[in-house]
Amino acid sequence: MKCIPRKVLVRVLAVWLLISALSAQTGTSIQTLIRQGQASLEKEDFAPALSAFEQAYQIAPENLQVNRGLLLSLLQSGRIPDAITTGSRAVERWPQDAELQHWLGLAYFKAGRNTDAAKTLQGAEKLAPGSADLHFDLALVMLASSDHAAAATELETAIKLKPSNALAHVLLGRAYQNSNRTLDAIDQFKIALRLDPQIELGHYHLGFAYASLGRNREAIAEYEKELARNPENGEVVYQLGHCLLETGEVSQANTELRRATQLDPRNQAAFYDLGKAQFAQGDSLESIASLRRAVELKPEDPSPHYQLARVLEKMGQKEEARQQWRQFAELKKNQAVTGGMASGRSQ
Repeated sequence: MKCIPRKVLVRVLAVWLLISALSAQTGTSIQTLIRQGQASLEKEDFAPALSAFEQAYQIAPENLQVNRGLLLSLLQSGRIPDAITTGSRAVERWPQDAELQHWLGLAYFKAGRNTDAAKTLQGAEKLAPGSADLHFDLALVMLASSDHAAAATELETAIKLKPSNALAHVLLGRAYQNSNRTLDAIDQFKIALRLDPQIELGHYHLGFAYASLGRNREAIAEYEKELARNPENGEVVYQLGHCLLETGEVSQANTELRRATQLDPRNQAAFYDLGKAQFAQGDSLESIASLRRAVELKPEDPSPHYQLARVLEKMGQKEEARQQWRQFAELKKNQAVTGGMASGRSQ
């Protein structure tokens, strides 16, 4: 066997030591970048997190931790198309990783691709059935798709896994309300408010559920609680005015409904109810103006035509009243029956 010269061995050893040092240095660099990125994510400081994970990806594109961090950073930074591209590639590389599928599903959801989001999140659920967050996020997709029964099932599971999630109880209440399970919805809204008395719109949703059952006094009390915390919410002001009108408190209803139209000049229902309140108080001219605005905002709604016909008749404008009656009858034939959160109105 030929003996290798000592000088050659020294050179080989030197090269090996250099490669080992560089590899160790690279490994240290990746771990440092990962730690920096994760620390920034925890602080919700997404720009430096993204920068750290992008640098790490350039060094180690096949590192699972790096791909997770990069996908989440892109998602949180609002770079949704890039998140979908990165996530799709990473899921193909690691198909058994629930976390990657979870983030990819959320990226699809933010892109408005609800079918892809649901499919991806369902795949993640199979890999991690005990994740309350996965069930919660899939429920959001189902709610956005108006699949209230499926959303309720996911939220029920999420709550079993994490009973303290007040928002999950609110959303489950909404799913029940839209499935005509109003009493169950009320229970969920009450639980949410017990868990977190400051939960956003908790009193509003409870008030809406009471109102849908005709329990207007209880609804008014809940709307007033919501407005004590958020007085400029036009929808809550409108619902309060609507309930006051339903209970015959016309003067106060008029005040709240006028404020609702000022807060949201596109709220057709507020103009409709305001027109009714003004007519009840004898303000026919103002009533006509409000009802005409309601017609402009939603021409396909028969109800304003009905009320407008009544006001015009009282003022002696018979011909225009007849026109409004005809429009009401024509539109009424085509009006779909509604339920749940979008409850129908009596004329």
